[in-house]
Amino acid sequence: MVSARRKALERLWRGNCKVMMWKEVEDPITHVTTHKEVALYEDDLKCKMSHEKLTSASTNGGPAIISEQIKLSLGNEFEIPAGCKIIVTQDNVTEEYTRSGKPGIFMNHQEIVLELFKEYA
Repeated sequence: MVSARRKALERLWRGNCKVMMWKEVEDPITHVTTHKEVALYEDDLKCKMSHEKLTSASTNGGPAIISEQIKLSLGNEFEIPAGCKIIVTQDNVTEEYTRSGKPGIFMNHQEIVLELFKEYA
């Protein structure tokens, strides 16, 4: 059962995501094992992607370094292993990411730091 707080939080989530992973799959007829991309969660999961700019001051007199952190907020009932491909669609833009760190688990949601997806490890 989803709490009232969670329902209120989900009203702010305007994105959807799919979670894919690279997995060994055995053909039932030939018994040959191959690697294949499979959906970890079949349905689009409601989510919200946010961007945070991080600035670090330079200690050697050079320019400050500005980087961007991308966070994905979604329900805390979903377990998303590191290295999965996460396809996020928000504001009519679709992009592929990978989970880069351990998720922050909160009472009604989790936040996952993302990186642009390059390839499966």
